[in-house]
Amino acid sequence: MSLVMGVDSSTQSCKVVIVDTSTGHLVRSGRASHPDGTEVDPSTWWEALQAAIADAGGMDDVEAWSIAGQQHGMVALDAQGRIIRPALLWNDTRSADAAADLIDEVGAMRFAERTGVVPVASFTAAKLRWLADHEPGDAGRVAAVALPHDWLTWRLRGFGPENPALEELITDRSDASGTAYWGEGGYDLDILSQALRREAAAVALPRVLSPDEYVTDADGRRVAPGAGDNAGAALGVGAHSGDAVVSIGTSGTVFAVTDRPVRDATGTVAGFADAAGGWLPLIATLNAARVLDAAADLLGVGHDELSALALTASPGAGGLVMQPWFEGERTPNRPDATATLFGMTLASTTRANLARAAIEGVLCGLAEGLAAIRAQGVETHRILLIGGGSQSAAVRTIAAQVFDLPVVVPEPREYVAQGAAVQAAWVLSGSRPGWETGSTAPTGGESNPVILEQYRRRLP
Repeated sequence: MSLVMGVDSSTQSCKVVIVDTSTGHLVRSGRASHPDGTEVDPSTWWEALQAAIADAGGMDDVEAWSIAGQQHGMVALDAQGRIIRPALLWNDTRSADAAADLIDEVGAMRFAERTGVVPVASFTAAKLRWLADHEPGDAGRVAAVALPHDWLTWRLRGFGPENPALEELITDRSDASGTAYWGEGGYDLDILSQALRREAAAVALPRVLSPDEYVTDADGRRVAPGAGDNAGAALGVGAHSGDAVVSIGTSGTVFAVTDRPVRDATGTVAGFADAAGGWLPLIATLNAARVLDAAADLLGVGHDELSALALTASPGAGGLVMQPWFEGERTPNRPDATATLFGMTLASTTRANLARAAIEGVLCGLAEGLAAIRAQGVETHRILLIGGGSQSAAVRTIAAQVFDLPVVVPEPREYVAQGAAVQAAWVLSGSRPGWETGSTAPTGGESNPVILEQYRRRLP
């Protein structure tokens, strides 16, 4: 049996899967937790990666490996390969003003044309501008900028402060496209210099590998390029052109697979690249599964009971509408927003309606994102619903009522890590594997327009 290893270094934890290359079946797995927060010392990710690999039984029998991870996070290194400061994660919104400044200086249309995206607080360019403005001493020491999966790949290959070969940093198209200083022509050093407020030509940036390109580790194993988490999930779930993936995890994302780039000068849709040579137009919301956590805590129930409560309420939750921007929002770009509950009356304010309104609010935000992607001319024919939130019966049922496309729920897997394993198998064999992914039939029920209509009436 030939084995490969795929890793998902997410916001909350590190997951490792070791799979059979001929079938994609899971052989063994491991996991380790990450610390909370939007600012994290990357060394904790390295410790978690080593712990998760050990929990999975080690990698001595693995022939190739790949790491996917959370996008956008800023890992700044000095000339000796040392971490300059804790990484700012994608969900750290302190760089919102920096993003706005960059748009004013460069122009939204120019950003979209050159990089496929318009900066928001999440993107690496905005975080580098924040660093230059608020910690100029640290910004002046930056000799390399990596994203979380880039840095972990570098470390697992045997590099770091003890072997600081910055030129050995690698990445892939999908993660590079989330920096706001990379486009089809490669890195845009003018924009990077604008972000850092200094000449950036000497700053080491990870080499962008093609999907079937590889390097090796210290033991001679093939190492695939890695991927941003959403691109990894698209590979893992087997998404192809015409598919839209809705993922409900710490963040909520909607992305579609297409063969042409998308350039949205409004910044609503990020024109990311995918990990297979195509494109992955995407919207992301900061508020997803944690909204359901908050609703369950407020009602004093577990997630199963929250689901059961929600399913006893009628579509539209009796007119109760939750705008679930608990931590600000990325799409729409409202980093300082707060959550709001509309339509409270003596009749509508019930535990069941509140449970349903929380789920409807999350799904309506994602449905708005899908509408924005389709408005860019991207064709979608079905929805693949993944992430921890998809395991809720109420989420599955209500999704079929909110979206106007068939909703398919793939069997539960660690799809980001699985996508990294697809990459590893790809560089090992020379072709993308066609592993089967089990799934349910499209969920029952018809779209109910009242849910989305009343949500839209409450949008500012």
